[in-house]
Amino acid sequence: MLKRLFGAGLAALAGVAFAAGASAQTLDKIKSRGVLVVGTKADYKPFGFRDPSGAIVGFEPDIGKEVADKLGVKLELEPVVSSNRMQFLQQGKIDLMIATMNDKPDRRQVVGIIDPLYYACGVNVLASRKAALKNWEQLKGQKVCGIQGAWYNKPVAEKYGADIVAFKGQAEAETALMQGNCIAWVYDDTAFAERLADAKWKDYEMPLETILEEPWGVAVKLEEREGPWGQFVAKTLEDMHRSGRMIELEKKWNIPASAYLKKMNAEAKAKTKTN
Repeated sequence: MLKRLFGAGLAALAGVAFAAGASAQTLDKIKSRGVLVVGTKADYKPFGFRDPSGAIVGFEPDIGKEVADKLGVKLELEPVVSSNRMQFLQQGKIDLMIATMNDKPDRRQVVGIIDPLYYACGVNVLASRKAALKNWEQLKGQKVCGIQGAWYNKPVAEKYGADIVAFKGQAEAETALMQGNCIAWVYDDTAFAERLADAKWKDYEMPLETILEEPWGVAVKLEEREGPWGQFVAKTLEDMHRSGRMIELEKKWNIPASAYLKKMNAEAKAKTKTN
């Protein structure tokens, strides 16, 4: 019995050592090659999108740039979507994922979501004004466009009876909505706010009460969360909250002032005073 327990203990210690070693190797690898590869959205203005030259820019690429600058390396951005962002991280195609991902318990079992979290959004719908939507219950039995991999597709379908038609990306969902294939498009309220400022969407609205507000998390590989790489990212995010850098980026990209960022700024400052 003691022999088995001793063996199990050694195996556990070996696992910890392996995880720590893998994490150290990742941080060293980034420094060695002089490049940090960050997975980010390229279709989610203003958080991550392509400018006229085709370069990916936005709030989240700027966070990636902050991490790269602190490491003294160049930044390389890899476009991801909701359906592949965690896989890209697991497969080592990216070193860091900053891609509008809500922090959910099941996702923390797959990737290393870093604390502190960095932003928050809720869920709403974009719909033609002609649809005259007033409440979520009106979605019952209706086809509603969605995005593959969005965690809220299931609760919206179960609670409100919506028939979710999930697309790979935003462009496909937009087209389906405009062609009348869906009564509405369910997605992050932050994504719709930007669209509604564009004359292209003058006949559409975000008519319902925002629900299911959840924070967003930056992620590393699961085994790296507590190691040197995860700790480095965590400290960078905490510094950005404390200094007000996150709020500066919000203003830079003309994002409406977020109560969440104000709260995180205050908490980071308070933590400094107590340490």
